[in-house]
Amino acid sequence: MKIAQVRLALLAMLLPLFLYSHDPIIKNELLKPEVVTKITQISKELLDKCSINSYVVATNDPFPRGYKMTDYLGKFGDSLSEPYIVFVFAPHDKRVGIVTSSKELKNLYNANSVKDAAIGVVASHDSNSLEDKYNIAVLQGFSELADQVATSKGVVMTNTIPNDTKQVVHVLQYVIYIGSLLVFWIFIGKPIYMRIKNGTKR
Repeated sequence: MKIAQVRLALLAMLLPLFLYSHDPIIKNELLKPEVVTKITQISKELLDKCSINSYVVATNDPFPRGYKMTDYLGKFGDSLSEPYIVFVFAPHDKRVGIVTSSKELKNLYNANSVKDAAIGVVASHDSNSLEDKYNIAVLQGFSELADQVATSKGVVMTNTIPNDTKQVVHVLQYVIYIGSLLVFWIFIGKPIYMRIKNGTKR
């Protein structure tokens, strides 16, 4: 019974991911399910409105000096559909980068401002854990990238988040809060309710 409840809780939290055939997460060693869900929504919208595939790599793999991200992405070639833009976050060697399938796509965004959006989160002095900062940084950077690409195409995005760290934190906290409430109801709230209900019937 408990195994079934765990599966149901995970399914409810990850359901939005299964609604999309497009999977933007090429590699994930850092991101929480809630962040993956939001990135998937943004990526799907960008694909629908601009016909551009967007992907994320969040990895602990080392990126030594001189190692090109294009070479690293070569092993994921089968997972990439052109035209594409890939946001790479590799905190092990403090690397943030963007790889595109063509030079034309590079004209659709400002690489420095996109990187700054992510780096600024990690470098900020606040009470968030390093794990949370990484999650917020990837979401912030990817959202900024999608917004800039859409703007260059004359399109307005509705799933992206403002380039403001505090607002990103609030959005992430809200999503996690909803997920926690769902888990609480399944494991604690519902059993208590059923006991009271059954007790009343007796």
